[in-house]
Amino acid sequence: MNPLLECVGFDWDAGSSGKNWVKHRVTDSECEEVFFNSPFVVRRDSEHSDEEARYYALGQSDRSRLLFVVFTIRGKLIRVISARDMTRKEWRIYRTHAKTEEKDNS
Repeated sequence: MNPLLECVGFDWDAGSSGKNWVKHRVTDSECEEVFFNSPFVVRRDSEHSDEEARYYALGQSDRSRLLFVVFTIRGKLIRVISARDMTRKEWRIYRTHAKTEEKDNS
């Protein structure tokens, strides 16, 4: 089952709000936009956390900025851990998924 289907919003506390802007010039709202735009690729990131389920998303903001977003789900809220521009390798994965999605919708 897709854990995102149960989510009802985002969790931005004082420690995480604005953090991605300082480090990578990504606003909190851009992080959220990725979850509502297509194509959207989500994978489990089991390498980087033993304590809680962690995921990463490849997607785009409303202004078509291609972003890599690491997040976890706490209760029914998405908690963004970090966000940055996609690398070239991540972009290739994203484009492959986008082409598959286009075929499926034709």
